[in-house]
Amino acid sequence: MGHRLFRLGLAVALGVCLSGPLWAEPSAEELRETIRQYIQDQEEGLGGFTLPDPNAKGKLRTLTLIRVHERVGKTGDYYYSCTDMKDVISGDELDLDFDVSDTGQELKVVAVRIHKDNGKPRYTYDDKDNLIPVS
Repeated sequence: MGHRLFRLGLAVALGVCLSGPLWAEPSAEELRETIRQYIQDQEEGLGGFTLPDPNAKGKLRTLTLIRVHERVGKTGDYYYSCTDMKDVISGDELDLDFDVSDTGQELKVVAVRIHKDNGKPRYTYDDKDNLIPVS
């Protein structure tokens, strides 16, 4: 992400007047790497990647990364991608959605949700990207 700061600093130093943001949209790989690094940082700092499960009264689930999905997108102010993860105790496979903010200086994971539990969706999206719980 250092090259993003360099481009921003260069534009400011040269007095370049640009319409739109002074930084380039992050690449799909930058977004996926931000998610991978977030998971790794949690594992190193906490001894494992944990996430409270709202369907189990907030019980913490400890998960290991299987893969980050290739597809990335943008909804509102946030970019997103998904991961496949495995619960180290139950063996359940979970699909997690990660929201990533872009300040122009850094990419940062700002929210993580369990989208699917063993292939069964917990929510979907409407045509305006609002979360709709699946009952």
